[in-house]
Amino acid sequence: MITIRFADPARDAADIRAIYAPYIEKTAVTFETEVPTLEVFERRIREITQQFPYLVLEMDGAIVGYAYAHRQAERAAFDWNVELSIYIKEGFTGRGMGGPLYRLLEELLSMQGYVNFYGVITGSNAGSIAMHEKMGYRIIGRHEKTGFKLGQWHDTVWLHKRAKDGVPGRIVPIHALCGEAVHARIESAQKKMENRQKKD
Repeated sequence: MITIRFADPARDAADIRAIYAPYIEKTAVTFETEVPTLEVFERRIREITQQFPYLVLEMDGAIVGYAYAHRQAERAAFDWNVELSIYIKEGFTGRGMGGPLYRLLEELLSMQGYVNFYGVITGSNAGSIAMHEKMGYRIIGRHEKTGFKLGQWHDTVWLHKRAKDGVPGRIVPIHALCGEAVHARIESAQKKMENRQKKD
């Protein structure tokens, strides 16, 4: 059974941290080099969820992935910009769950009023870059040799997707959205994942 829900900092921090830790320790997917303490990780989730969606993906009751967004830049004119992130547990990648989860995150952000979506991907992470391009993102820049990790320099690739044009409206926090509309989108994403699992 597949379930998508909003993260609970106290309940989920340990499991989310466990998914994230191998990406820190074994890869350059993230430029973080030390696994945060559980207290730090719980605080991060709590701060993000005050404004943005922080989604967890469960399979048979166990968290196997998560996706969230945060502010892309600090100045007021950047208020409608967000940077998105997604992590899937080792052994569960390539099962068709990342795309629907990411799409759901985009839909919720659009409902909040956000306009510009950004992905900042390590240059060697071809799979993530391909997923973003498949979802309509375009590469807008590359920072060469900008992060040193695991004994070598790494590029970052910036990708962008614009949700809508025109004068932007008011941004509302995630908890202010209509519950029924949010629930309907979550159910739709779950069904897409379940259908994909049946095909596999």
